[in-house]
Amino acid sequence: MVNDRPTKRTGEDQRRSVGDEAERRVARHLTRSGWRILDRNWRIGLGELDIVGLDRRTIVFVEVKALRSPHGSGPERPVLAVGPNKRDRLSRLASAWLAGPGRGLGASWEEVRFDVVGVEFGRSEVSLEHLEDAFRPHVARPVGSVWLRRRGWR
Repeated sequence: MVNDRPTKRTGEDQRRSVGDEAERRVARHLTRSGWRILDRNWRIGLGELDIVGLDRRTIVFVEVKALRSPHGSGPERPVLAVGPNKRDRLSRLASAWLAGPGRGLGASWEEVRFDVVGVEFGRSEVSLEHLEDAFRPHVARPVGSVWLRRRGWR
């Protein structure tokens, strides 16, 4: 006997679906703003980079956070959901991405930046909040011949 009833989505499936939609919207917004998207959902054992983009001559690692409104728990705004552990992990992931072939010294970028974009899905509208230069890695680490650096970083 075949079960024709639709399967109930688990909480994780729903979160993934909301996150995927948020990342699509953010990538579209960045592209319309003149960015070039270099990578999406780049994964290694350590984790995942949501979006890697080129904003003029700056490589930008974008973390996308999404919430459905109204929400009962968690941060007031999605962009506030990136804490110190997540920032450290994103810094290490960025170093690994930059160490990839053709991405190091001599590539077509001059600076590195970390942005966080929050996407809030309301009942009738969707809002985006883009925090440019949202954080800086607390330690610039060499990876091969590549340094995660930005003017003013120590």
